[in-house]
Amino acid sequence: MEYRRLGTNGPLVSRIAFGNSLTAGNQLDDRAATACVRAALDAGITTFDTADAYADGRAEELLGAALAGVDRDSVVVCTKVGRGGPGSGPGALSPARIAGSLDRSLRRLGTGHIDLYQAHLYDDSTPLEDTMRAFADAVAAGKVRYVGVSEWAADELERAAALARDLGVPLVSNQPQYSMLWRVVEAEVAPACERLGIGQLVWSPLAGGVLTGKYRPGQRPPAGSRAVAAKGGDVSIGRWRFLADDVLEAVARVAALAGEAGLTPAQLALAWVLRGTRVTGAVIGASSPGQIARNLAAADAVLDPGLLRRIDDALGPVVVRDPELTLSRMLRARTPARTATT
Repeated sequence: MEYRRLGTNGPLVSRIAFGNSLTAGNQLDDRAATACVRAALDAGITTFDTADAYADGRAEELLGAALAGVDRDSVVVCTKVGRGGPGSGPGALSPARIAGSLDRSLRRLGTGHIDLYQAHLYDDSTPLEDTMRAFADAVAAGKVRYVGVSEWAADELERAAALARDLGVPLVSNQPQYSMLWRVVEAEVAPACERLGIGQLVWSPLAGGVLTGKYRPGQRPPAGSRAVAAKGGDVSIGRWRFLADDVLEAVARVAALAGEAGLTPAQLALAWVLRGTRVTGAVIGASSPGQIARNLAAADAVLDPGLLRRIDDALGPVVVRDPELTLSRMLRARTPARTATT
């Protein structure tokens, strides 16, 4: 396993991180969820990502239980606060909401500190100064070591990074959706992150499992797959037409390229996301320990320029690139701001 610094001043993270947004407390029972965390540890994964919103807090509880007894300094525990979590809504990133949710997350995770505390989507109803000051207070109190955000647009990142610098608490990470199919961060967010020294710890590198090749054109999704089994569905699939026949036909063409390269489709999709330096790490989920072991080969795979061109040719027009589809920007367009932000 390779490890990289998250942003200019962040923690050292494994290039593949384990996330439990859909599995623990949702699709998997406690025993299976714990087995996946243990398999991740055995594979050298040190970075674990969750949120107060996942399974109404149950995902944090299960992750904390699975990591019990592990040397705390050997792992990077990441969680989030904001939209979608218990008690969220207007004021999802208000100081009171952050303080209360942080204490609950610490209890559920069974830890004295969060290594990376992330703002889960932008909150138009709270002045950004108040949000960043609340994060700075959490760092000063020793409850949080590093601060990041998830699914923020480039202009939001710019303002947050400036405030964080003034408060002496650098913003070290952004967690956007990113995959062969979903490239909306490339035009604006990724360049902003590079300029600001913010690392990218991306989620859904397999496009909700679509890039594994398990979904076939003209066929129903397999029983137990994320498209049908996850409570409320899989946002990375549901947000776009990833199950449309033309998309699945393009994915089948990429799967054939994976075979030629000696990789599984999932390994190729992960290797594609991890290529170069723009992405520090990719968050993967798993419904079985075996999935983790199989996907780890992607961390060492080297994709030559010719293969990258063939992937782009195979996917063609089904790739989503519009930066207006950054999630916080879409939500901002749908919901009028309640309070001016800076």
